[in-house]
Order: sequence, then C-alpha cells, then structure tokens
Amino acid sequence: MMHIGYTMMTEQAGPRELVGHVVEAERVGFDFSVISDHSFPWLSSQGHAPYAWSVLGAAAQATSEIPLMTYVTCPTFRYHPVVIAQKAATLQLLSEGRFRLGLGSGENLNEHVVGRGWPSARVRLAMLEEATEIIRALFTGEYVTRHGRHFQVDDARLWDVPDTTPPLGIAVSGPLSCALAGRHADLVITTEPKRELLDAFDARGGTGKPRMGQLPVCYDADRDAATARAHEQFRWALGGWRLNAELPLPAGFEQASEHTRPEDVAKSIPCGDDVEAVVEAARPFAEAGFTDLALVQIGGAHQMPFLHWAETALLPALRDL
Repeated sequence: MMHIGYTMMTEQAGPRELVGHVVEAERVGFDFSVISDHSFPWLSSQGHAPYAWSVLGAAAQATSEIPLMTYVTCPTFRYHPVVIAQKAATLQLLSEGRFRLGLGSGENLNEHVVGRGWPSARVRLAMLEEATEIIRALFTGEYVTRHGRHFQVDDARLWDVPDTTPPLGIAVSGPLSCALAGRHADLVITTEPKRELLDAFDARGGTGKPRMGQLPVCYDADRDAATARAHEQFRWALGGWRLNAELPLPAGFEQASEHTRPEDVAKSIPCGDDVEAVVEAARPFAEAGFTDLALVQIGGAHQMPFLHWAETALLPALRDL
C-alpha cells in the first residue's frame, strides 16, 4: 500500500494559507506532506511564491504528526549547501524528527535570480553531487572544509544537530540522476511512474529504499470548472521536465503552452469529482513500485473542498491500491 501525501504548492497560495492547508491535511489523514521551493510561479495566473522554509518552520509548529519534506529544493544556486544543511537540521529539530530533505538540480525559473547563469544538465548534476556530499558531512556535527570544483567551504559546522539525520531524497529524470541518487540518496523522487527510473536507481544502490512520486489533480464538483482551472494554472506541466528546467520566467511558460487546450490538460490530469479517475491515475505509480505518492490539488483557493473530499471519498479509495 502506498503512502498518500499532500502538496503545499507555494506557487498557488500564500504562506498563512499553506500552513492552514497542511494543518487540515494532517487532520483528514494524509500520511505525509511536501512543499515546493520556488522564487517564481510557473504561470502568472498561479500568483504566489512565498519562502518555503519559513512556511515549513510554521508548519512544524502548527502540526504534530504529519511528516514534512521539500519537494524539492536546489542546493546549488540560490542556496549554498552549507545554508541548506543548517536549515534542514533546524527543521528536523523543530518538527521533532518529521523532516525529509528533498534535493534536485533545480529549474532556471527559480535559480536565475542570483545571476550565476544556467549551465548544462551534466554540470548541474555534478554541482548537486558535490552539494550533497557537503550536506552529509555537515550533518555529522563536525567541522567541514572543502575546496571543490563548484563550492568552497571554510570551517563550517552545525551547532544544533538532530539526533536523527534528516533522510535525504534526490529527484531523478534520467540515467545520470538515477546513478547519483543511488549513490547518495535515502529515497528517490520523480514525477513520472517510470519503472525504468526505479530500476536504474536500484542498480546503483537504491534497492529497498523509498521511492516517491507526485500526481496533480483538480477536484471540483463541476468538471468543466475543474478542467478550466487546470488549464489556466497547470498547463505548463505538459511541457515535460527537459523544457521546464530551462525556461527562465513565467512568460516563457505562458508562451510555450499557449496552444495547449483544456481537453489536452484533462487527458493528463484527473479533473472533477470522479474518485475512480484519480485512482486510475495513481495506479501506474503503485504498479511501478512507488512507496509514496504526493497529490497536488490545483488551485490555491480550492484546497479545503479538496481536503474534505479526500477525507470522505478519495483517501479510502486510494488505500486499496
């Protein structure tokens, strides 16, 4: 049976609302929660991008049981890996051991703001590996000095170290990232139910470790309204991650998706209040061997109706997968 999670999507709600949403997600019985870490929304229509780590700190205090996780943060451009290690250790302490650190190689949309350019995917993965090694070293509580190809660390140390190190997840999309995750991750993260990604992760050391996916849905009692909202706010997702990692601004995603029709989005994202449609969309993840699946409800103002529906209808059905 997969664990079913809830996504705090920072691109579509403000910080206070996000905390309220995860409090309700805990109450209705979601198994875990994740949060995106953005400096821009994908589309201007989404309208938000609060600082995920402040939201996490508030969520850690407002909840008591639901696990928290970044899905995902990039430790190589906006943030130095030393800063990520300190934030993750602090979150683990504030949440009393409920935090998992999800890492990825990032998107230009979020990382361009610091003006460091946007290198090739191969270079970004090399940076991610070096950053991961630094974070792991700092989690020991010892002094760390590194003079690497991409990062300099001079006598860094964490002074508040949790008894339980935050599990570290790495997002994957192809062979190179799967190999990196196999070497360094405690769990693997991907948005597509591709068995070959999990097999590649297992081949490099991932056997037996958790594997987490993500599924967007758009609940509404009015299916046409749900389809229109999914098209307005989530059509960017149909572009695929090779494209999504490269465009620098929401205007680029708006232009790239201008010919995407509402019916195209509805073919990829369950829209409306059909529980079985969501179950069928989740089934490929279960069949591929995923242990965890985080749901994204599209539309910041539509979280509470979705959470009520999840409590009464959706979560019981998904438990049977």
